[in-house]
Amino acid sequence: MKDLSVILSGLKLDNPVIPASGTFGYGAEFKNFYDINILGSFSFKGTTQEPRFGNPTPRIAECESGMINSIGLQNPGIEAVVSEILPKMATYFKKPVIANIGGFSVAEFVCCAEMLDSSPQVGIIEVNISCPNLHKGGRNFASDPLAAAEVTAAVKKVTDKPVYIKLSPNVTSITEIAKACEDAGADGISMINTLVGMRIDIKTRKPIIANKMGGFSGRAIFPVALRMVYEVAGTVNIPIIGIGGIATARDVIEMMMAGATAVQVGAENLRNPYVCKDIIEELPKLMEELKIEKLSDIIGAAL
Repeated sequence: MKDLSVILSGLKLDNPVIPASGTFGYGAEFKNFYDINILGSFSFKGTTQEPRFGNPTPRIAECESGMINSIGLQNPGIEAVVSEILPKMATYFKKPVIANIGGFSVAEFVCCAEMLDSSPQVGIIEVNISCPNLHKGGRNFASDPLAAAEVTAAVKKVTDKPVYIKLSPNVTSITEIAKACEDAGADGISMINTLVGMRIDIKTRKPIIANKMGGFSGRAIFPVALRMVYEVAGTVNIPIIGIGGIATARDVIEMMMAGATAVQVGAENLRNPYVCKDIIEELPKLMEELKIEKLSDIIGAAL
């Protein structure tokens, strides 16, 4: 029997496969396709302090090997998530989940984390710092080591749950940001968030997305994500959840060898709703082929 289990900050997962925030909702739709309790966990839809309708449409543009989105953190707000959605989720998902939070000020991140701290269903709080700091000229929290550290430290003060900071690849030095978060008390790193891309409708001669540009994700970004995980794994001493273009069991093995303890599968869920199930079923066969008995043994093998 192959051992697929991994441990994230004391939280034991049956396997390292986690659907990424924004691509799996709250799991309700996917439970109609397969038993989602086979997952290691899942990161639910990014949540902000107040309800958000999101960005104007169109918000999605297809690409050859991925997609561009500019959803704008559409969500019902933290109060609705805690009082309504999490209790419903407990009826169909029996494992701890990863709660992804966003915010446009340090106070918003703190509010969301504080409200989630008492939820027994939440195993990890994942802090998406790829949001503009509206109190400091709109600069992205993720592009400034000091701002990233400030959010990390503030969230850590209000929760006893492990805090993972989700990093943007759209920075000069992702290792510098990761190290700043670690020094500020982060328990782990989730990486990477989307790149920035755009598409143009050649008939109308205008950008397809209403906001002109959006987050580029999908299989095409895997080599970029892998490189960044490898670099950060050589810099920090906290666990990494590898994200970006993962679509197969081989991608999972490669990402773990680069230094990730677990992985999140994002855009591929929208193309193939069974992808996480397929990966979990394929991993033992691939481990047999590669003579791997315990999946955790390969973490950082390429470093």
